[in-house]
Amino acid sequence: MILGKKLRIISAFQPNGLAVPDASMHPVTSTSDVLELIGVELKNRVVGATAMNERSSRSHSVVSIHVRGKDLLSGAALHGNFHLVDLAGSERVDRSEATRDRLKEAQHINRSLSALGDVIFSLAQKNSHVPYKNSKLTQLLQSSLGGQAKTLMFVQLNPDVSSYSETISTLKFAERVSGVELGAARSSKGGRDFRELMDQAQVFQEKSSTIHSC
Repeated sequence: MILGKKLRIISAFQPNGLAVPDASMHPVTSTSDVLELIGVELKNRVVGATAMNERSSRSHSVVSIHVRGKDLLSGAALHGNFHLVDLAGSERVDRSEATRDRLKEAQHINRSLSALGDVIFSLAQKNSHVPYKNSKLTQLLQSSLGGQAKTLMFVQLNPDVSSYSETISTLKFAERVSGVELGAARSSKGGRDFRELMDQAQVFQEKSSTIHSC
């Protein structure tokens, strides 16, 4: 957990397995221990009011679980990372009416999400260079976005017609993510479902426009 400190990311391997040296590591032995720490993190997370949301998340949330074990047959030490990530949503400043600190937060959030999109695009295109270092968010999640990592993403949509453009943008991003193959973990799902959702959103938006014009 990091409170009141500037986030530092170190790319080189750290003895304690942390890429964020100023973060604290807490030993856990059960699911309840993890949930208790997540509860503390939620209380510390910065939220603020905007014209669209009275409790808008003003930062991303990342809980990293480091699992260590031992192969009983070979005696080899095993280590894996499990990241629980809650991304703050992209924000249209003209709608959120964010100013001052809220505006700066929105700009940082949007830039980091854009950087994540660039990484996803590079992975989907199988480019030799993936721009992980363009954002602290993608640096932190690099081990979960490449190699033999497995990634599961949920997207949250607003059913309100006024959020149509954000809904389509989110579904397009999800469609791009669904087509990415990370190392040995193969994508077993195409983008058809997201395309169908986008078509449904388009039809719903057109029907709403027709109703409003009557």
